[in-house]
Amino acid sequence: MSTNLSPLFAPEGVVVIGASRQSGKLGAAMARSLASFPGARALVNARRPEPGEGLYASVAEAVAHTGARLDLAVLCVPAAGCADALAEAAAAGCRAALVCAGGFGETGPEGGAHADALRRVAHRTGVRLLGPNTSGFFAPHLGLTASFVPAAGQLPAGDVAVVAASGGVNHALAFDLVAAGNGISLGVGIGAGLDVTSADILEHLAGDGRTTAVALHLETVPDGPRLVEAVRLVAAVKPVVALVVGRTDVGDFARSHTGALATSWRTTRAALRQAGAVVVDDEREMVDALTALSRIQLRPHPDPGLGLVTAQAGPGLLIADRAGTDGIRMPELADTTQGTLRGLLPPLTYQRNPVDTGRPAETFARVLAATATDPQVDLLAVYALTEPDSVDLATAAQDAGLGADSPAVVVVAGLPEDVAEQRARLHKAGIPALTGPASAANAVRAMVTHARQRAVPTGGAGQEPAASVPSGQLDEDAAKTFLTELGIRTPERVACATRAEAHYALHLLGGPVAVKVLDAAILHKTETGGVHLGVRTPDELDAALDAIGPDLRYLVEAMAPPGVDLMLGVRRDPVFGPVVLAGLGGTAAEALADVAIRLAPLSADEAATMPDDLAARALLDGWRGGPELDRAEFGRVVSALATALAVSPDTAEFEINPLRLTADGLIALDAVIVPAAPPAQDH
Repeated sequence: MSTNLSPLFAPEGVVVIGASRQSGKLGAAMARSLASFPGARALVNARRPEPGEGLYASVAEAVAHTGARLDLAVLCVPAAGCADALAEAAAAGCRAALVCAGGFGETGPEGGAHADALRRVAHRTGVRLLGPNTSGFFAPHLGLTASFVPAAGQLPAGDVAVVAASGGVNHALAFDLVAAGNGISLGVGIGAGLDVTSADILEHLAGDGRTTAVALHLETVPDGPRLVEAVRLVAAVKPVVALVVGRTDVGDFARSHTGALATSWRTTRAALRQAGAVVVDDEREMVDALTALSRIQLRPHPDPGLGLVTAQAGPGLLIADRAGTDGIRMPELADTTQGTLRGLLPPLTYQRNPVDTGRPAETFARVLAATATDPQVDLLAVYALTEPDSVDLATAAQDAGLGADSPAVVVVAGLPEDVAEQRARLHKAGIPALTGPASAANAVRAMVTHARQRAVPTGGAGQEPAASVPSGQLDEDAAKTFLTELGIRTPERVACATRAEAHYALHLLGGPVAVKVLDAAILHKTETGGVHLGVRTPDELDAALDAIGPDLRYLVEAMAPPGVDLMLGVRRDPVFGPVVLAGLGGTAAEALADVAIRLAPLSADEAATMPDDLAARALLDGWRGGPELDRAEFGRVVSALATALAVSPDTAEFEINPLRLTADGLIALDAVIVPAAPPAQDH
């Protein structure tokens, strides 16, 4: 099947199958929307043809009368008739189709049969199919509105593309983007995605010179690895801002704590970040991010510095407060910069960063320039009201040299008509203009995130596994032996088959020791009373063995020094394949949902960045005299474990919980290796 989507999104001609003259019909709405298309256009209605009025009985007849190539067929017929209509269109030379109707897989077995029939025709003919169950798409620069939403035809052409799972979200985002002063290069609602998916459209947009940034809205992911590669392809050349639906969706992974944490929503967001997308929490943040990133981007930087110039202190404080919450660095300005500002501003104004100018004066442009060029400032945020009798903000920003070479976002506040005029001028100059402190903070976070992500080493393969994963279900001792072979430190221990062996182990190791039940079938020993810590004497050992129970195997292990407990797990996600999760140890990560996630395999350098995702990361940096995590050591441990899983198809999951951070480094205190379930047998 062709990967070329030009017949879909840039056709020479369009035919509407199921066109109607009854205003309430879908076919009538689509015909009206396409009326402004400057290319060839034809209408087909097999039941009520009117050739004299340009309404033909078949696609072949329409082709004959128009004398043009009709690349795109827009199907406005019920689900039961779509497969036949698609076959007819393909036979007449159509190379792409849009199916708007519902009534397919979402309605049950009968609808599923219609979907299967449609998919078979598309596969047999090679026609690329968008939909079904979508309100369509629009390409304003071509005058092409294949949408039954009339107002979509009024969207201005621009450089932001929208790729949305939902046709409704496609339109809503496009309207919001335009309201914020942007134009649209392409807006697509995927719908059911029987053929064309988000990945296909992203690949198409990677080479689209009109598009400078992409909005990506996801509800489900049919092919995780392909989506990741498509996002990575686009993000290498232009920003991708992603919004994932499903915050409350909890994956049904029952065999370990690690699995329970790997919800589809978290994993999808993490995968998109790793591929280079800027992931946002809601549609407002998406619009603000795209308003900025479609115009300017910061150079790759692990920790960009934000400078803030505000003509009103209160709104400036709102921006500064959000920047602090978002972990964005606001450095104190250099002495030379502050010296320059002292000569430009009244003496009572704050000048260290933020810079509070008071009511702007004729020096405002020079204040902006001085702050933007400070050696610690990588991005400037500006807040001011529209005050024509005080300063013209758009002129001041341009005079200050703000733009691509001096990145800035500007907040313009005032009456709507004044704001619109200033915003249009700023946008024409390539300077993102926002309309409130929250929007400015959203834009700043997106730009800083984009710069940080591009500074992270990516694309490196995981390290070569030091050993192959043993087959079968492994108990803790065997699992830790394997970890040792990977170069991951574990405590001294003795596996014991009898009480006598346990007593000898206590004598050999000395106290205190941990005494655990040794059984591969027990994944969570603490919950079954199978773990006893701090055992020092033979009497305490006997009490621990009695509590665990007779006729069992035991693990007697030297107690580790105190420290901070982490959890590290690698598992096979049903959509994305091998993934790594890291967080606080014990049950804290699960209770607080404070986890970092990456796709595997991954390099040690990339893995070393995972702790920075955690809200509790301060605990790993010598909190109150505690141990400090060696990020390089952590990266090596993660990469080794992730690589081992990636090359071990018979293994479903590894978990180290806890992985203790001590003054001497990391040590694995518990380990579980879960084999993959055998394939189902046909009966």
